[in-house]
Amino acid sequence: MTPSFEFADGLDQVVVAEEKRPFLEAAVKETLFGRPHAPFVHGKQDQDGRSLFSRSGELDADNIATGLSRVLARLGIDAARAWRQRPRARTASALPLLDRSPYYCSGCPHNTSTTAGGDSPVGAGIGCHSMVVFMDPEQVGPVVGMTQMGGEGAQWIGMEPFVDADHFVQNIGDGTFMHSGSLAVRAAIAAGVNVTFKLLCNGTVAMTGGQDAVGALPVDRLAAMLLDEGVTKVIITTEDRARIPRVRLPKSVKVLDRAVIEDALAELKATTGVTVLIHDQECAAEKRRARPRGKAQAPTTRVWINERICEGCGDCGRKSNCLSVHPVPTEFGRKTRIDQSSCNLDYSCLDGDCPACMTIVPAGKPQRAELPALAATDVAEPARTAGAGSFGVRITGIGGTGIITVSQVLATAAVIDGRHARSLDQTGLAQKGGAVVSDIKITEGVVEQGAKIGQGQCDLYLACDPLVATDSKYLSAASPDRTVAVMTTTEIPTGEMVVDTAVSFPAPDAVRHAVGRATRQLVALDSGSLARELFDDDQYANMLLAGAAYQTGLLPMPASAIEEAIALNGVAVDRNVQAFRRGRQAVAAPEALRAALTDSTFPEAEPRLAAGTTELVDSVTDDAESELHRLLTVRVADLIDYQDRRYARTYVDFVKAVAVAEHAAVGGSTEVTEAVARYLHKLMAYKDEYEVARLALDPVVDDHITATFGSASRRSYRLRPTVL
Repeated sequence: MTPSFEFADGLDQVVVAEEKRPFLEAAVKETLFGRPHAPFVHGKQDQDGRSLFSRSGELDADNIATGLSRVLARLGIDAARAWRQRPRARTASALPLLDRSPYYCSGCPHNTSTTAGGDSPVGAGIGCHSMVVFMDPEQVGPVVGMTQMGGEGAQWIGMEPFVDADHFVQNIGDGTFMHSGSLAVRAAIAAGVNVTFKLLCNGTVAMTGGQDAVGALPVDRLAAMLLDEGVTKVIITTEDRARIPRVRLPKSVKVLDRAVIEDALAELKATTGVTVLIHDQECAAEKRRARPRGKAQAPTTRVWINERICEGCGDCGRKSNCLSVHPVPTEFGRKTRIDQSSCNLDYSCLDGDCPACMTIVPAGKPQRAELPALAATDVAEPARTAGAGSFGVRITGIGGTGIITVSQVLATAAVIDGRHARSLDQTGLAQKGGAVVSDIKITEGVVEQGAKIGQGQCDLYLACDPLVATDSKYLSAASPDRTVAVMTTTEIPTGEMVVDTAVSFPAPDAVRHAVGRATRQLVALDSGSLARELFDDDQYANMLLAGAAYQTGLLPMPASAIEEAIALNGVAVDRNVQAFRRGRQAVAAPEALRAALTDSTFPEAEPRLAAGTTELVDSVTDDAESELHRLLTVRVADLIDYQDRRYARTYVDFVKAVAVAEHAAVGGSTEVTEAVARYLHKLMAYKDEYEVARLALDPVVDDHITATFGSASRRSYRLRPTVL
C-alpha cells in the first residue's frame, strides 16, 4: 500500500503529541523523509532538541497545552504567548507525607504465597503479586524486576550465568500459568537452571475483576502435569489440607499446611533444577463477595486483640501482611487492633503467637438503640453557590472503599437533574488498597471537553483519604481562589504501617495545612468514626462525606437528585440515604447530631480509680486540668492495681523529683516530667505472666468484648504453654 502524503501538503510544521514512546512520530518522520518541502515534525523534542512532550507517564491536557504553546508562541501566535504568560496559581510544594501504595486485600493468599523465605532474587510478573515491587524486601524478598505476561521465570535463563546467585524464585498466578506462563516453566526446564516457581492457585483472575481462570486445572492434576513436564519436585501448601484429593496425587508430592510455607520453600530451593511450590488458597476478595450471597460459609470465629496486653510490636502485622491489622494510638502507646469491618477471617495474624490475641465466637450481641430516621426536611437547605458554568469535582480515596460508587452516584444525580456529566476514574492497581481518583465535570449542556480536571480547575475537592488528598499530583487540580475541600480526618493505615512499627501517620496539622493552603475553604470531618457510631460500619464513611460536601452549597444538583441516584444504585439504599443526610447534618447542625448520638449509644462506664490514687497524684500536681495530672491519675491507679499503694508511691516520688528539677530549670514546663510519667510507668508495669493474666481478666476488657460480640460470646485465650 502506497503511503499517503496529503496530510502534510502545504504544512510547514507538524506536531505529534502521543503518550509514552514516539511510535506515531517515528512513522510520520519516516513517511515524510526525503520529500521535497517536507514540514518539520515536532514530537518528544522541539527543533532545538529540548523536551516538548514527556516520554513517560500520563500526557494530559495541561501537558499538551504547555508543549503546544511553546511551538505556537515561536510562530508569533498571540493566544499562545498570552497563555504562557498567564497568571498562575502558586502550587503548594509537596510535603513528605506517606504514599498510599497498592497493597494486597485483607486475607489475600498472596500475603502467604509471596513470603520471602530466604535471600534468593525474586521475579515479579503480571497479576496481583506484582505489588511485591511496592513492599518491604524483608517481607517478599529482593525483587529484581518484572516481566511481560508469560515471561515469568524465563528472564533467569539469561541472567543466571552472569550473577552470583545460584537460585531464583518466581511468583506466578494460575491464570497467567494457564494463559502462557507454562511455556516459561518448560523453557527453564530445557535450560537446566535452578528456579522455584511459586504458583498461586486462587481460582480467579482477581486483578481484572474476578473472572474464572481459563483452562484452570485441579491442584492434583496440575502437580502431576508439572512432574510429567520435567519439574524436579512439587510441594503443595494449602489453607485446608482436607480438600486436596489424594487419589490422583503423585506420591512424591507433599501436602503441607500454609503455616510451614517457608520450610517448604527452603526444601525446594535446596533441590537442583526446576521446582514448583503450589499454594492453594481461595481469593479473599471472592470469598468476601460469595459469603453474603450464600455461596460460601462465613467462619463464626473472630480475632480480637486485648490492647492492654498488646505491646504494639507489629509481629502480627508482619506475619499476616494484612491491612485489617490496624496500628492504633492509645493512652499507653501504639497498639494493634483488628478492623472487624474489613477483616476477611483469614486468621494468619494469629501466627504472631501473642497472648494479646483472643478468638471469640460472637453470640447475643446487644442491639444498640437505632437513631430515628432523619427526613430530608430535617436538615436546612444550604445556600447554593454553584454557578451555571462547568463544575468540577475531584474525589480522592482508597481503592475498594467505594470511591467509584460515590462518583457514579454524583454523576447520575447530575443527569437526573437535567445536566450533562463527564467522569473519569483513575484506578489501575489502586483498586487494591492504593490511591483512587475520580473526576466529574458537570455542565448545563453537552460540552466537548476532556473528562480530567486540569490544574487549578477543581471546584469541589472531596478527599475521602487524607494521605491521597495531600499527594501533589492530585492536589494540583485545586486552586486557593476557587476550590473548596471537604476532607475526612479518619486515618486508615497503609501497608507500610502494618509491617513497620516505625512508620506512623503524618501529624494531623501537616495534613490539614497541605490541603488548606491549596484551597479557599476546608471542611474536615472524621467520617469513619461517625459512620461507626451511626451504623456500626465504616463503609458508609464516604457517603457521609458526600452529604457534608452537599451542605457546603457547592454541588449544582439538589439533594433529591442525589438520593434518587442512591436508590438507583440499589445497594443498602436506606442506610446510604441516611448516611448522606447525616453528613449534611454534621455540617448544618453538628450539635444536634452529637446530641442524637449521645442519646443512642451506650454510656461508657466511668473509670474506676483505686483507693489512694487522688492523694498520690495531688502530691505531684493539684492542677486537675493539666495533662500531667491526667497522665498520673491513669498510671498511678494502674500501678496500685498492678501491685499496691507502696509500689505506686515509689513511682510518684520519682516523678515528683523530676517535676521539681524541671520547674527549677525551666519554670512552667512539664514536658520532661510527662515523658518520665509515661515511660517510667511502662518500665514498672512489666508484663510478666501474672500481669498478662490480670489484664486478660480486666473487667473493662470484658465490657468491650460484650459490647462488640455479645455477653454470651465464647472467648478463648491464646496463652503459652498451650495447656493454659
